[in-house]
Amino acid sequence: MTDDLPVPLLETMPLCVTLGFREVSAADESVTLELDWAPGLCTTNGLLHGGVIMALADSAGGLCAFAHLPRHATGTATIESKTNFLRGVTGGTVRATAAPLHVGSTTIVVETTVQDDAGHLVAKVTQTQAVLVPRTGRAAPAV
Repeated sequence: MTDDLPVPLLETMPLCVTLGFREVSAADESVTLELDWAPGLCTTNGLLHGGVIMALADSAGGLCAFAHLPRHATGTATIESKTNFLRGVTGGTVRATAAPLHVGSTTIVVETTVQDDAGHLVAKVTQTQAVLVPRTGRAAPAV
């Protein structure tokens, strides 16, 4: 992982501010974000919305992938994500920890574990991030 992440996470992804994510750590081989349960982030019966959990995991995974980009790359974008929900959250804090499974020149695969504040597994997410590179000034093909 690069030692010089460009910015605090919240400055790169405004949705993280909107949803209340906090950066816990971004060092070595993993990135950890957390979120406090809030009524405005829930579905019926006070259950934290699955989309919020997925956004937390995607943000942690995206930052993890960004930190592992090859030198020639300019960014990353999620191209595939698979989430298994294992437990509902009705209070407390959830924490997403993302680590790379594969770092390549065109894709980075990240696995994220989401746990509640008691350490119970809430979700497991595997995502593939595209490695974005600058486009060259190629001429259009002749017709």
